[in-house]
Amino acid sequence: MTTELECRECGKRVPGGARYVCEDCFGPLGVVYDYEAIAKRLTREAIERRPPTMWRYRELLPLDEPPTVGTAVGMTPLVRARRLEKLLGVRELWIKNDAVSFPTLSFKDRVVAVALSKARELGFETVGCASTGNLANSVAAHAAAAGFSAWILIPEDLEPGKVVGTSVYGPHLVAVRGAYDDVNRLCAEIAGRHPIGLVNVNLRAYYAEGSKSFGFEIAEQLGWRLPDHVVAPMASGSLVTKIEKSFGELAKLGLVEERPVVFHGGQGEGCAPIVDAIRAGRDLVRPVRQPHTIAKSLAIGNPADGYYAARCVLGSGGSAAAPDDEAIRAAILLLAETEGIFTETAGGVTFGAYRMLLDEGRIPREACVVVSITGNGLKTLDAVAAAPPPVIAPRIDEFDRLLGSSRASIETTRTETT
Repeated sequence: MTTELECRECGKRVPGGARYVCEDCFGPLGVVYDYEAIAKRLTREAIERRPPTMWRYRELLPLDEPPTVGTAVGMTPLVRARRLEKLLGVRELWIKNDAVSFPTLSFKDRVVAVALSKARELGFETVGCASTGNLANSVAAHAAAAGFSAWILIPEDLEPGKVVGTSVYGPHLVAVRGAYDDVNRLCAEIAGRHPIGLVNVNLRAYYAEGSKSFGFEIAEQLGWRLPDHVVAPMASGSLVTKIEKSFGELAKLGLVEERPVVFHGGQGEGCAPIVDAIRAGRDLVRPVRQPHTIAKSLAIGNPADGYYAARCVLGSGGSAAAPDDEAIRAAILLLAETEGIFTETAGGVTFGAYRMLLDEGRIPREACVVVSITGNGLKTLDAVAAAPPPVIAPRIDEFDRLLGSSRASIETTRTETT
């Protein structure tokens, strides 16, 4: 189904393979699909009969053979956030929860499953990536399960939880002095010199397509309808563009009714080049040289798909916001305390951005909104350190005393609120 790549700038088509830029204009390459052929075999009924994984949409993913890596990935919950609806005064709010993605608790499992399956098709024995954390976890896990050798490069200041969550799978893990952009430049040089399938460099055209499954699932889980608004985190900027593409593909194939969807993005205040561009009404993204935010997984100063993300958001009539560190923490806690969903800092950015855009009136309170949660809070525990619990002796009178003081505190709070 996918034998060619096409430049997203000049439109030149080239044979598929481990390449990621156009030789004529240096634009990024994307995958070409035969939608006419796909439409003849992909129906709602066919999809619904398949196992509940991302591969139920396999005709719209860039493999020429059945997947060999990550065959159980996908179909994470779409949760109706009814307590938040009441608290925020909104009509219909959904949380797409990739914090429970198999196997490494982030949406990167989707893109890695596609990239490493393609790496096997192309004959690679060694794979790797440049990563701010979640991608490192996922490549390491999937490579271990599939028998690949893996080389993974990360910034030296990555959160300890994500370092452990990568090293446990036994890859060649390398910390690089500098920010993510320094790591990524080094990986581009490595791809030019060594036969390594770097998922977000020479396999990027295929890797990015895995994000579409996030959007396919949203539409199916909403009963084969599209939401009014989607809020997504932006690191490289790819995810929001692929959700947009997924909705367009479903409409093109007649699987959903075509209708406008407004897209919004979020980045941390200390590294928000795409947000800055969107808020200024331009698609030119100016790099941030020294990122500084607790949302390290989004801290890409020179985002590869920043231009396309800004164009997607602005073209849909959407906007973007950049919550600061305290707003990120507050968003993580509110989502956990109301809906029982523990997100990492990237999700705190996304939910925090949603609240900011809601307060600004850029997202109507009566709209159907999907907020994208892409990673688990266990990965960034340092961001929300908790106070130690009270300690009591194993005696009922001590518990009763604690219970009484807790009730008094609740009553005081209620009185002050009213």
